[in-house]
Amino acid sequence: MCMATKTVSIDEEAYERLVRARRHSKESFSKVIHRARWDEGVRRCGDLLTRAHGRMSIDALDLLDEAQSADARPADKWKH
Repeated sequence: MCMATKTVSIDEEAYERLVRARRHSKESFSKVIHRARWDEGVRRCGDLLTRAHGRMSIDALDLLDEAQSADARPADKWKH
């Protein structure tokens, strides 16, 4: 079976991470990438709270709730 290939450029740090992620020296980078776990979709606050369930104190959750309530839209959405 013939597979199409693509050439990609990555920086040295990304290359080293791929090398360290291999299970053995003969494993291809394609297999490493296929094994990788990629985030699905946009992260939302609810996702954070779901992952943090049972790990965050009520006080920490209250602080997050207060911060969200105090958050206001910027006057100019293009400025930080």
